[in-house]
Amino acid sequence: MKTYRVQVITTSLVIALAQSGLAGLKWEQTQIELHPKPGDPTAVGSFKYHNDGKETVHIKSVHTSCGCTTASREKDDIGPGESGEITATFKVGSSTGSQQKTVQVETDDAAAPVTILTLRAVIPQLVELQPSFVYWDANESSKPKTIKVKTAKELKVKNLNVTSSSPDFETKVSSSGANEFKIEVQPKDTSRAANATLTVQPDNGAKPVYVIARVVSPANSSQ
Repeated sequence: MKTYRVQVITTSLVIALAQSGLAGLKWEQTQIELHPKPGDPTAVGSFKYHNDGKETVHIKSVHTSCGCTTASREKDDIGPGESGEITATFKVGSSTGSQQKTVQVETDDAAAPVTILTLRAVIPQLVELQPSFVYWDANESSKPKTIKVKTAKELKVKNLNVTSSSPDFETKVSSSGANEFKIEVQPKDTSRAANATLTVQPDNGAKPVYVIARVVSPANSSQ
């Protein structure tokens, strides 16, 4: 019985050593957090690896979690002792806040056939609106309501241009401090329903943001 147990332990040890010898890619890190600057079109992270094993590792495939992220690799075959990296590029577009994307790397490495790489991008809000929706009840006093606007200091915005999709609303912009503005929105008439989209355009050419203004119809107001 003791001899059998010794044989089992020895066999397990041999298998473990064999697997460790086959273990290939060692990643410096599998998670990266990026902080792109306001206006940056992309966030790029590089995941570096090294083949610590004795066999060549073949990368079978690399897949990203969404179409807004691409991943490129330097080569498909990594020999013993070789290093390389996989570069993940996230297209920022209109995204803001914390964005997390993943890259799945599949190899013929028996010890770790699949590795998940995580790219987290914290994207600053270029223009903040508070609130982004204003409304008046039917027959409510048509006093103006205020929207506070804060812009990123990197944008160097000096003024905002605000246009309304409907002539039923008037707007007025004023500065309230460094990188801060106030937009006063006022309906001309609250006895009937009205809707408008206000386009808020920074004067430096940055992407516009939008505010919804609405006068609730008398029928909806009474419900």
